[in-house]
Amino acid sequence: RLNLPEQLQLLETLSRMVRDQVTEAKSPGIMEREGLGAEIWRNVDAQAYIDQERALWES
Repeated sequence: RLNLPEQLQLLETLSRMVRDQVTEAKSPGIMEREGLGAEIWRNVDAQAYIDQERALWES
C-alpha cells in the first residue's frame, strides 16, 4: 500500500502520461490543412466572390 506522498507522486506521473497522450493526439496544425476544401472553391472566381461579399457589407 502506498503512503500519501507516494500516492501523490503516482497521480502526478499518471496525469503527465495522460497529458502527453492528449497533446500528441491534437488536431493537425494550420500547415497540414493546406488544400482542405479546395474543391468547394474550384469553380469560383475569387475576385467576383470578394466583390459580392463587399457589396453585402455596404448594403
